[in-house]
Amino acid sequence: QVQLVESGGGLVQAGGSLRLSCAASGIVFSISTMGWYRQAPGKQRELVANMPPDGSTNYAESVKGRFTISRDTASNTVYLQMNTLKPEDTAVYYCNANRPYGVVRRYWGQGTQVTVSS
Repeated sequence: QVQLVESGGGLVQAGGSLRLSCAASGIVFSISTMGWYRQAPGKQRELVANMPPDGSTNYAESVKGRFTISRDTASNTVYLQMNTLKPEDTAVYYCNANRPYGVVRRYWGQGTQVTVSS
């Protein structure tokens, strides 16, 4: 059974920082692409950042230079360090895992709310 458990969301003032964590279980973490998406009210879910197994990274243009994704294979955890937060970063952030095997290959966490006040 695949589980993605997020933590670290909350309320922060503009310019502040937060660090999101996502602990994964039930997947072969080392060969899965891990990522973060977000969904603001009335908007579609969008990719924030992801990291394939080779350690490369992909970021949305809106977060480049401010957010950093990282992963720890020893603890099966993926992180999203968010700096210089802006009110437009307010959204529910979802952890995502894409594994290259199995019938079901894409999994989501339950989401964690990030609210940035101006």
